[in-house]
Amino acid sequence: MSLVRNTATIGGLTLVSRVLGFVRDQLMAHFVGAGFANDAFLVAWRLPNLFRALFAEGAFSAAFVPMFNRVVGQAEAEGHEGLPEGLRFAENVLSVLFPFLAMFTTIMIAFPRPIVWLITFGFKEGGGPEKFDLAVQLTQITFPYLALISLVSLMGGIMNSMNRFWVNAAAPVLLNICMIAALVFFRGNTPTDIAHTQAIAVTVSGVAQLIWLILAARSAGVTLRLKRPTLNPEVKKLLAIIWPAAIGAGAIQFNLLVITMLAAGFLPSGSVSYIYYADRLNQLPLALVGIGVGTAILPVISRQIGAGDGKAAIHTQNRAIELSLLLTLPATAGLMIGATTMIRALFQTGAFTAHDTHASAAVLTAFSCGLPAYILIKVFTPGFYARADTKTPVRIAMAEMACNMALNLFFVFGTNLSYVGLAISGASCAWINVGLLYWVLHRRGHFSIDAQLKRRAVRLLLATLAMAALLLWLDPWTAAHAGGDLLARIEALLLLIVPACACYFGCAFLFGAFDWQETKALLRRRRAPAGGA
Repeated sequence: MSLVRNTATIGGLTLVSRVLGFVRDQLMAHFVGAGFANDAFLVAWRLPNLFRALFAEGAFSAAFVPMFNRVVGQAEAEGHEGLPEGLRFAENVLSVLFPFLAMFTTIMIAFPRPIVWLITFGFKEGGGPEKFDLAVQLTQITFPYLALISLVSLMGGIMNSMNRFWVNAAAPVLLNICMIAALVFFRGNTPTDIAHTQAIAVTVSGVAQLIWLILAARSAGVTLRLKRPTLNPEVKKLLAIIWPAAIGAGAIQFNLLVITMLAAGFLPSGSVSYIYYADRLNQLPLALVGIGVGTAILPVISRQIGAGDGKAAIHTQNRAIELSLLLTLPATAGLMIGATTMIRALFQTGAFTAHDTHASAAVLTAFSCGLPAYILIKVFTPGFYARADTKTPVRIAMAEMACNMALNLFFVFGTNLSYVGLAISGASCAWINVGLLYWVLHRRGHFSIDAQLKRRAVRLLLATLAMAALLLWLDPWTAAHAGGDLLARIEALLLLIVPACACYFGCAFLFGAFDWQETKALLRRRRAPAGGA
């Protein structure tokens, strides 16, 4: 299979989801703005999303996919059919996962107040008891999403292992469809009503995603049965891997949670929303490139390492970094320079004011400084997970989180940078994480930067600088038109983005920074049996 093709498949479907997500966010910004009700909803949504990112998607996928491939490959090596053995392993995992999720979700719905207080400090500076009570109510409504999306991740991990990446990548589209439908048809009359409607839509979308994965899995010949919990050696090994992987894969989510805590508890009302809207734009290239590349290379390098071909795994990671930089460097420059124009064009309407635009744009500029680092983390960590090493990323993530906490406290209480300081802290610590991941892989002989990557990275940087110069000239003019009617906003974004992209890719081609046909040929991988040669 081609890494480029798989990345494009995942990225393309993620793009559809993100476009719908922006439609959803635009509707939220228009009807609710960046104040009381939106802050409460975002806090309520942060909780299930945190656990989803830590356990359901990040850690579970990182641990489950290599083990599933290993079970299948071992069965095939012994002359048996591989897929039935893999599904038997998945059923044993489901037998343990399901009762745990049911119990955990029930406890969180019954006793949400302590956890909500912990991540908001009761909205001490920006909303008080009324806002806190609303966040508690919304948390009780949204939390079943965690259990539902965890089961989705189990089925999605199987689909990824079978190289059916599009099935799992398409599931988040249903989340945004449900939330958009709720905003358009069932939103109610007040911001509080709208927040309740959105919370309900989150849980309904979890049901829709689970049904989608079950139907897609059945069409691929995959059916899992729920049976009595079985803690056999394989399941115990998976559980032992998941917990450290959750910390390693969840450093970014932990940092965002800390940012939310400090913004909700100690910064003015609206701070949580400013950070959210900025992060939504910053997360777009991360989702399209980082998650796509990271998801696509994990099965590839797992097979290569399983076959004893370490050089091929290093080559794959070099090309993945090359592909990531090709798409990330221009996104970073574009978000930094065009932050105000983009947020004004996308969100400034109705209840979302000019002040909200400038506040969110300042946060976005700071966040985007760390964008390449966030994506490189997604490229480097599979190098550990494919070798069944989850402890090292944990240690590195713990160091990053400690640094992030210290910087966050400094920026909130020691400077006047407020919510912008929180974004600077997050970006800085992401670079620390990348540096440590690279250093450990290189020291162990598991990764080294090859000559092609060095040569092309410099040329990509030169192309980015050329694009940045053009953006600095275009942005003041497009910014003036970004607050008009819908057509004017679209024109402003197109006049900012299209010439910049043409400049960047034109310069990159002229500078010899990439050869598309060569890159596709280098990254193409024929489908091989999981764990085989």
